[in-house]
Amino acid sequence: MKRNVLCRMMLGAIFAVTGCNDSDSISSAQSETPTPAPAPLAVPTKNVLFFLGDGMGIATLTAARIYSVGEEGELTIDTLPETAFVHTYSNDAQVTDSAPSMSAYMTGLKTNNEVISMSPDTKATNPQGKPYQVNFDSTCPPGNGQAVETLLEQMKAANYGTGIVTTTRVTHATPAATYAHVCHRDAENTIAAALVPGGQGFNTKLGDGIDVILGGGASYFTPATAGGTRGDQRNLIAELQAANYRYAANKQQFEQLPVDGSKLVALFTPNHMSYDLDRDPAQEPSLAEMTEKAIDALAAKQKGFFLMVEGGRIDHALHATNARRALQDTVAFDEAIKMALDKMQQIDPGLQNTLIVVTADHDHTLQMNGYAQRTGKTQEGNPGVLGVVKNYVNGANSTDVDGNPYTIIGFGNGPAHQATRGPIDESALESADFLQESVIPLKSETHGGGDVFLAAQGLGAEQFSGTLNNDRVFSLIKQAIDLP
Repeated sequence: MKRNVLCRMMLGAIFAVTGCNDSDSISSAQSETPTPAPAPLAVPTKNVLFFLGDGMGIATLTAARIYSVGEEGELTIDTLPETAFVHTYSNDAQVTDSAPSMSAYMTGLKTNNEVISMSPDTKATNPQGKPYQVNFDSTCPPGNGQAVETLLEQMKAANYGTGIVTTTRVTHATPAATYAHVCHRDAENTIAAALVPGGQGFNTKLGDGIDVILGGGASYFTPATAGGTRGDQRNLIAELQAANYRYAANKQQFEQLPVDGSKLVALFTPNHMSYDLDRDPAQEPSLAEMTEKAIDALAAKQKGFFLMVEGGRIDHALHATNARRALQDTVAFDEAIKMALDKMQQIDPGLQNTLIVVTADHDHTLQMNGYAQRTGKTQEGNPGVLGVVKNYVNGANSTDVDGNPYTIIGFGNGPAHQATRGPIDESALESADFLQESVIPLKSETHGGGDVFLAAQGLGAEQFSGTLNNDRVFSLIKQAIDLP
């Protein structure tokens, strides 16, 4: 009896002992205690929708508003209640490219230009200045930086649904920064492999894979012998299907994709998707349609989710100094935001558990020139903000020092440079192919270093105010959904 009392005294603070006997001991009590099974992952209930207009600087946003609804109108972006300005410089450059800016949003760290979600010490090029990629395959040497966890990876680990939607290649810099880790953004074969569960090069941080993948860029998933870019001759589309993805290659197949919780992938074009102005609606869905499908598919999982949506071709049109296509793609991006707000209000009334963030990765050199009278929105017979500057006093064409008119929209640099200016054919201004003039002649217009606009609504949106560095946005999103 005394032995049993002593045993209880020794073990009572640790174990619930119902009866010790002469053979009781601490070690035997420990060995008989069952090891608890790991707790199942909690089902998250919060949602994050991160919208990025690639290259959508503030002047571009202003011009798109006038283009679409006139000076007094407002875009959906304008209606979001919380706003901020974002500094976009990268770790090594005053003017960022898309890779480090999106990486900053997704990892909370400033990285070097061209680098995708790696540590700040990662170099994109070797000492001779050659990029660490050959034929779209990464050649990043060991020890050149290390991968940094992204917001998508962290939310996937916490059992959230995940999705990416873009009008660019799904392996392009912005979407890639959510799920891949490479020294140079052009290693898109390597980036594509990161998406394929069980395949060589798969990013195991993605668990069973990203749930929804919609965009362009089928070439990087296709063997070179079949017209793609892959020298390893892997057919990643077939591998994704073998990994239980439902696949679509065109609009008809896209419309038939189920929204029952299945994993979805759609690659509509070999390269980037079409500009919205050129898009064939029978062949390619709009950005709004892709966003709606992604939300429905993720919501069907009946748990919280992270969705990144990129209006990626705004940037490409700006590099060409093609204002009309850039502004139309900005409007298409805005329509996707409107659709998402309406859809999420149905799923989560009042957005009590949903944070929507809209921003850009960098500026461009687009400017609005002169003292133009108000033009109203662009429509047939009225180029609007795409037209020439007409003086606000009398409506006459404003002219340069040589007496020639000039357009409202111009660029600091780019391909449409005219060493000797002459009259402008105003009938050409409504053409989708008209290129606005640039000051400095370059083959391709560059990004600009100005701050970009951020707007937010819903859960934790009030945190986004004032001026922010792009790497700060990462932690504010995590705070909003209580992600450790």
